Amino acid sequence: MRQYPHLYIDGQWIEPIEPRHVDLVDPTREETFARVALGSAADAERAIAAARRAFDSFSATSVDERIALIDRVIDAYESHIDEFSELIAREVGIPVANRAQVTGPAQHMRVARDLLREYPFESRIGGAVVRREPIGVCALISPWNWPVQTGVIKLIYALAAGCTVVAKPSINSAASGALLAQVLHEAGVPAGVVNLVNGRGRDVGDMFSRHPDVDMVSFTGSTGAGRQVGAAAADTVKRLCLELGGKSANIVLPDADLERAARWNIQRCFFNAGQSCHAPSRMLVHESQMEQVVPFLVDEARSFRLGDPLESPTTMGPVVSAGQFTSIRDHIQCALDEGARLVTGGLERPDGLDRGYFVQPTVFTGVTPDMTIAREEVFGPVLAVLPYRDEGEALRIANDSVYGLGGFVFGGDRARARRVVDGLRAGRVSYNGAATDSYTPMGGYKQSGIGRSMGRFGLEEYLEVKSVYGFEDEAQELPPLFG
Repeated sequence: MRQYPHLYIDGQWIEPIEPRHVDLVDPTREETFARVALGSAADAERAIAAARRAFDSFSATSVDERIALIDRVIDAYESHIDEFSELIAREVGIPVANRAQVTGPAQHMRVARDLLREYPFESRIGGAVVRREPIGVCALISPWNWPVQTGVIKLIYALAAGCTVVAKPSINSAASGALLAQVLHEAGVPAGVVNLVNGRGRDVGDMFSRHPDVDMVSFTGSTGAGRQVGAAAADTVKRLCLELGGKSANIVLPDADLERAARWNIQRCFFNAGQSCHAPSRMLVHESQMEQVVPFLVDEARSFRLGDPLESPTTMGPVVSAGQFTSIRDHIQCALDEGARLVTGGLERPDGLDRGYFVQPTVFTGVTPDMTIAREEVFGPVLAVLPYRDEGEALRIANDSVYGLGGFVFGGDRARARRVVDGLRAGRVSYNGAATDSYTPMGGYKQSGIGRSMGRFGLEEYLEVKSVYGFEDEAQELPPLFG
């Protein structure tokens, strides 16, 4: 049993005010493997007070000082990469072979550092100086599905901006959160600049969202939980950055390379056992090509190697918890009850895996837009394939969702594909499987969120804007804000 008995507040490892803990269950073995200290609202208040005290001095640090700090964090982080990889395999079932989960955070730190070197914190409009200043104390609430990377993206841009932080990782990934706090401590982050309080949303998360000394909340999680954060933050009119749920559509145009589109969709949708908010969990195929696409989907879905995430041949581990396992199976049963056609996968556990929260890679065809599986975020390895008659109908089906996080288009004619891309109401859209870029903004339309993370847009989420008048001579020496 691993023990994580402390919270990290004001540069010190301290025990919670009330002696509480949570046991972490290994989703592969269905056994408790770690015990983590659990904070309360009172601990959250201590963390907020520490961050508020540290803000005046840290917000006054120079860009060069913050760049040096980020470099130290990168070095400390990279010395623990293998430990992070093993830990998240035990916590949430992410295979050690999925190195992007642990190498990606260092890349995002480098992007933030390099952006910081060139970012104009002062610019001009006419004779006015336009300043961007750190917003203050930021509460960062992270999910379990990208347990290290999501927290790092929030944290590193807050530090780059000169903000101080109170952080709450998901309870499911609280051990990797504690390891990240250790990294920051080793890097010499000043006391009070970053504080970590494990705890439940109803007490720690709620205190972070309501407290008048918190100036901004950055939350990644479900749309339902995001609504609660927004409601709690409303009384003090905090800045919000919310990345919430998704039900992304992949429109495969008739002139696309159908096999490539199908195999890519399966790999992207079932990456991380389907526990990804950008997963293309709806695939839209022209009605004349529905039967043609099925063999490619089935073959690719059956190519995953399910098993122990600590073993390198494994390409899909278990889903995170018993609750998630039950929810995904309920959605599969609902699809069967509503008349969808199961072409691979299903309710049964994978062969040879009688223990652990394993779900077969599952594909349904014959799905209509009104079916539950076409509308709700399953957050598991389940794909709904829907037919469409023409380009206009494909866009109507894709956009007929409360979500708007991601979108995908496959096609041969670039002009036609660009027309469809432009018609998708989503924050990130990729053509023919093009990779995303760490410098570009990430966020959603509609109930998929508010604000953007990553790159310049992500940095500016942590900055206030001040217009200064009467210093025309100084303004003339600055770059214009526009153009």
